[in-house]
Amino acid sequence: MKPSLAKGTRDFTAQEVSRRKYIINTLQKNFELFGFQPLETPSFENLSTLTGKYGEEGDRLIFKILNSGDYTSKVNQEDWENKNHQKLTSQISDKALRYDLTVPFARFVAMNHGQLTFPFKRYQVQPVWRADRPQKGRFREFYQCDADVVGSESLYQEVELVQLYLKSFSNLNIPVTIHINNRKILSGLAEYAGITDQLIDFTVALDKLDKIGKEGVIKELLEKGITQESIDKLDFLFSQSSDSLENLLLLKEKFSGNEIGTKGVEELEFVLTQSLSLGVDLQNLVFNITLARGLDYYTGAIFEVKADEVQMGSIGGGGRYDSLTEVFGVKNIPGIGISFGLDRIYLVMEELGLFPEEASSKVEYLFANFGGEETLEALKLIIQLREKGISAELYPENVKLGKQFTYAEKKGIKNLVFLGEEEMKNRTVTFKNLEDGEQKTVSLEEFLN
Repeated sequence: MKPSLAKGTRDFTAQEVSRRKYIINTLQKNFELFGFQPLETPSFENLSTLTGKYGEEGDRLIFKILNSGDYTSKVNQEDWENKNHQKLTSQISDKALRYDLTVPFARFVAMNHGQLTFPFKRYQVQPVWRADRPQKGRFREFYQCDADVVGSESLYQEVELVQLYLKSFSNLNIPVTIHINNRKILSGLAEYAGITDQLIDFTVALDKLDKIGKEGVIKELLEKGITQESIDKLDFLFSQSSDSLENLLLLKEKFSGNEIGTKGVEELEFVLTQSLSLGVDLQNLVFNITLARGLDYYTGAIFEVKADEVQMGSIGGGGRYDSLTEVFGVKNIPGIGISFGLDRIYLVMEELGLFPEEASSKVEYLFANFGGEETLEALKLIIQLREKGISAELYPENVKLGKQFTYAEKKGIKNLVFLGEEEMKNRTVTFKNLEDGEQKTVSLEEFLN
């Protein structure tokens, strides 16, 4: 059988790995500039740790791991015969691949809160897995690059994370727009429309606006049992002004007497005005009232980042989750975090041609193999180059130079070095730049310097 990849996964070539490392290194440098410290958690967690944290749709996309050994031995026969998958899952699986980095981080904080200094700031760059339908920019195995702060309710954390987003994407030369909303505003809208008990249905449908449009959202809301009268009260959501502060003023009027909605407006207004004072252009930071982020654990600000010049889903997102650790028995540890979508950022940079030359891993010098004493002298010189941090290698066989040239060109090596009998006698080195075709002979000392 011809081998194949599991759907939604990829192999990465040397160039792809180097370019991904370039993105990760850029983000990691900024994480540390902003005071975040690294953390890693296991690739799989107890299933009970993950379920119930992402909403019904998220729970369906968690990759479950079958129990080892005879996993059918403890299965209830009636559930098996009735094919009751919900009951069977917990009987044949008690572990799962992590769905994101936030819930494992909350689990870590809950387990270690007595040893942590708050506010605790961590960043994490690791793969996650989702049983999603693969499509452009959406994979079943992908990396997340997260930065979170726990132990602080200060809205300056939101302001700082806006700065972190803008600086990081500026360093990567990607023009972006940060969309921002607040879950308290969404709760206020649900109260305003009289559908407080259907808040999750409302936000899940609203979060799909970019994908299914206004009519699709309305259709889904009706299917969830939300009345046409309530939908009509929310119609203004689909015709927002381009002025974020103007939209907030409109909401203030509608939320008269609506405590939670008013609180959300005040929090968002603070973030926008403080960011404006720090020089952020409100063209790059936009209040998007239809932004919902379909995760149940968000309680305050929510973010989504989109590239301006490429048709792509979000390349970053996050929000505040003030009660996430409570599900692990630890109260009063508020948190907020953002994520960078490495795979989509890569696709954006590739499409826009933004990768610099140094983002590719290339060997600087290939030494031609002449055999005998020349080969040993070449290896001695290669050792000296490597000690200087310069990449170099020896062609392994003493074959015709044409074959060695071809190898160098195909591998994208910059220079082919000749250290033959004549060069050894004169203590010189000859090398040819394979990019411009120029060939030089220089002294050994000059070459090493």
